[in-house]
Amino acid sequence: MSEYNYNYHDDNFSLDEAERYNLLIQIDKATFSYAITDQDKLVACADMHPLDELTNPQELLDLLSAKYKQVVVGLPANGFTLVPQSLFSPDHMTDFARFLDVQSGEKVSAQSLDSNNTIIYKTDNAIINAAEEFGLRNSVFSSKGWITAIAQSNPADHDLYLNLNSTHVEIVTFKGGSLRFYNRFEFQNNDELTYFIALTVNELGLQPADVHVYINGDIDTGDKSISLLADFFGQVQLNQLQVVQVPAEIPAHQILSLAALSLCASSEAV
Repeated sequence: MSEYNYNYHDDNFSLDEAERYNLLIQIDKATFSYAITDQDKLVACADMHPLDELTNPQELLDLLSAKYKQVVVGLPANGFTLVPQSLFSPDHMTDFARFLDVQSGEKVSAQSLDSNNTIIYKTDNAIINAAEEFGLRNSVFSSKGWITAIAQSNPADHDLYLNLNSTHVEIVTFKGGSLRFYNRFEFQNNDELTYFIALTVNELGLQPADVHVYINGDIDTGDKSISLLADFFGQVQLNQLQVVQVPAEIPAHQILSLAALSLCASSEAV
């Protein structure tokens, strides 16, 4: 996996112009990353800030307290389930939540994931409390933007898209432009990563030699996982999709999931 950390501020970036910017915040279990966009251009970003910096900012006080055009906060999920929109009703949230084995200290949220599916997911209360600093109406499922960005890129039926970090991988596929499969797997090494991808390919009835794998997230060009996956699947490469203009010094695949939250700027949680 990559050890790259990003921290970028455009030379023309100024909090005096915050009212024209969008602030994007993506929360993990104990840290968060942020990006600031000016229309379709990335003007600032940084990762690996401790979660308590959201509730009691010190280093980022000026940045987090500025008045932005819009704020989007991506919330992680301890567990989730997808429900067809035709079957979902907020009145039945408690019934659907039973599939998630909700524990003390977790809260359930629901949101439209695309035109056909609602995602119901649980998140730690500590993270919900941090998001409340920016208004829960501004919060979305963390990978909603990433899934939307891929859907808009005209994915082929044999394409697998991976959002990778050091502990888990998210896999999404489409068929005829509609979401076909989305899931997340915890893994500890490259062998397990390969296994879960192969399991997905088999479940979808695809031939490994026909599958194209596109990876974004915590990975570099020379990562061993790329060469290992290339032994099993037809094509494996980094996902160079950009939803905002990214400077050359920031690898686009590293921040795709974060930057894609810009596609949720007008979304609201259910």
